[in-house]
Amino acid sequence: MAPKGPSRHGAPFAVNRWGCPPSKFPWTYSAKETCYLLKGKVKVYPEGSADEYVEIKAGDFVVFPKGMSCTWDVSETVDKHYNFE
Repeated sequence: MAPKGPSRHGAPFAVNRWGCPPSKFPWTYSAKETCYLLKGKVKVYPEGSADEYVEIKAGDFVVFPKGMSCTWDVSETVDKHYNFE
């Protein structure tokens, strides 16, 4: 069962949970993702960038746009809540 809360439009939305051990992998977002990291640390490298990244960590609220391609470099085990729109 997924927790539900109000969306910005007042309708409920589903919140999912996902975890990942330290690893490195490519990812493309087929939909807009909103997430909140409960624990962990990740460097997100946008496609085509070998040395520019954004580091996200526990307590960060992040929005990934639909169509974004990147590489996730997980240095500390991740546990997050997320929702696709």
